[in-house]
Amino acid sequence: MEVTEDVDCESKGQQQKRTRRVGLLYDERMCKHSTPDGDPHPENPNRIKAIWNKLQSAAIPQRCVVLEAKEAEDKHILSVHTKKHVDLIRNISSKQFNSRRNRIASKFNSIYLNEGSSEAAYLAAGSAIEVAERVAKGELDSAVAIIRPPGHHAEQDEAMGFCLYNNVAIAASVLLNEKPELGINKILIVDWDVHHGNGTQKMFWKDPRVLFFSVHRHEFGSFYPANDDGFYTMIGEGAGAGYNINVPWEKAGCGDADYFAVWDHILVHVAKEFNPDLIIVSAGFDAAAGDPLGGCRVTPYGYAVLLKKLMSFANGKIMLALEGGYNLKSIANSTLSCVKVLLDDNPIHGSSDAYPFESTWRVIKAVRRKLSAFWPSLADELPETLTNQTAPPASYILTSSSDSEAEDNEGPNVIPKHLEEVFQDVIEPFSKLKVDESIQDHVASNSCIWRSELSKVEIWYAAFGSNLCLKRFLCYIEGGQMEGMKRPYLGCADKTPPKEIMWKTFPHRLFFGCESTLTWGPGGVAFLNPESNIQDKTYMCLYRITLEQFNDVIVQENVASFPMNSPLFDLAGLDSVISEEPHSLQVQLKKCWYGNVIYLGKEHAIPILTMTCAKSQMEGFKSGEIPLCAPAKNYVNTIARGLVEGKQLSQEAAMAYLQKASVNPWG
Repeated sequence: MEVTEDVDCESKGQQQKRTRRVGLLYDERMCKHSTPDGDPHPENPNRIKAIWNKLQSAAIPQRCVVLEAKEAEDKHILSVHTKKHVDLIRNISSKQFNSRRNRIASKFNSIYLNEGSSEAAYLAAGSAIEVAERVAKGELDSAVAIIRPPGHHAEQDEAMGFCLYNNVAIAASVLLNEKPELGINKILIVDWDVHHGNGTQKMFWKDPRVLFFSVHRHEFGSFYPANDDGFYTMIGEGAGAGYNINVPWEKAGCGDADYFAVWDHILVHVAKEFNPDLIIVSAGFDAAAGDPLGGCRVTPYGYAVLLKKLMSFANGKIMLALEGGYNLKSIANSTLSCVKVLLDDNPIHGSSDAYPFESTWRVIKAVRRKLSAFWPSLADELPETLTNQTAPPASYILTSSSDSEAEDNEGPNVIPKHLEEVFQDVIEPFSKLKVDESIQDHVASNSCIWRSELSKVEIWYAAFGSNLCLKRFLCYIEGGQMEGMKRPYLGCADKTPPKEIMWKTFPHRLFFGCESTLTWGPGGVAFLNPESNIQDKTYMCLYRITLEQFNDVIVQENVASFPMNSPLFDLAGLDSVISEEPHSLQVQLKKCWYGNVIYLGKEHAIPILTMTCAKSQMEGFKSGEIPLCAPAKNYVNTIARGLVEGKQLSQEAAMAYLQKASVNPWG
């Protein structure tokens, strides 16, 4: 069934209408913020240049009020950021920081700094304030701030995710706290960037004057910023309870139909009840089709529809502040589409012949249930005739390496080869991405060098948990999921199955820890005590794979995805773990559970490697600081299946072996 949209319903008799005054703000000084050594990066000056060039080619500035950028004052920035943070960003570009700047940047999550960063950050924040004030005063009907660096990830005391100052939060705070004469008492912030606006959320967590609404990829906390802040249960606190609304996508690939459904069945209803005086859009365009980091499919037409729906509120007082978006063509076309909506170019023609994903309806219903106590308009159950209209089986679904929950009716997780090569390396975290507008070529060339080298080196990967089951392990190699798992995997870049499989026992202790995982849900998962003990015995299945594949397995064992411009475990690491006591090496991943690579000897002159928890985590398990936990039924059944199919133990003996590891790990 084709679903059409014509969001301009004015009759022919309304042709003579007042020209809308739309502000545009762009300043090339914000281009001074760039990588210190000129390395390519997704958040680069070409982003705002591409947008401005596109608007100029369409003769848009001539129809708008072009505003001058202004630097923010410290007192305004201090309304949402700490003095320590403001002092750092103000001074970081000065000469006194030349020798320390890169080291300071490396301490933050996904941040670079250079001599132009301070000025750009102050201009971005000040420009957001300028645009917001002009709209609040009524001098403009609406406006767009084409600014960078972006802001919605920046927290009170920390830069992160390409963001230095939280531009939107600063602008909202100034209007609410320092400009009472403007009569802006309630602000709706809509964050449609593909990543959760964690910083903005925290800044207004207890404030009922701000309704923060974010729709984003979340994948149960595995997509950047990779935490639980963006889950739908995070609704605010105290007086702000109910004024924080998260719509967390469970998977990649969401497009116009999914976003329209969220607007129609959540946002529009809540906006009517909230009745804002002003709307600020954190306008990231990385959910746009073709974006190398977002993996979603929103079209310029889709953004136009979303914005037009918002213009029904706050008497059309709305401003857009640029956040993310890393495909130059996509962000330029999407911004142009939005500006045309603000100018009231009409009608907006287009159509969407797709239905939302099943997971979209599931998320919408969960959000409505959670927020219905605060917003009565969300209390009614959506009719099944509506929610049963879901996307047909797709030929492919874009996913990162461990970030999507598959759905039975949505087709196989098959990814076109050209997209797979790009998305394998560029999703999350952001800190070491090496991409620009020619991201595909650059990533492919960087990735190709080390992959070619390590593809020639063979190792045995020794599995001891659910990967004892071949079908489960092949999810890491070929991609996909098996029964009992809550999510599919992307698989390795090289999807060649193991050349050989064999079984051995090793004198190490198997045990189960942690209370829950994204793949298996509640229940412990298997770990191996790194220290050997002749009295211990663990069954392990050895898969003969390449060192390149082993790197991809490490990533999938630990994080949603990782910028694989260089390997986590290279030839130097292999030499080190073989030749140096204690024959273990911790890979450079933060907050991982299987980052400790252990060397177990050789078989047919090929090194045997496994991965388990770090020494410090092992001490935590033994002390009780980190909980031991019995495994979930699906997880333990998968391990037992591997032992039985591998002809190592009978079903009864396998369950007894796992029961012993579960109840008596140190005995």
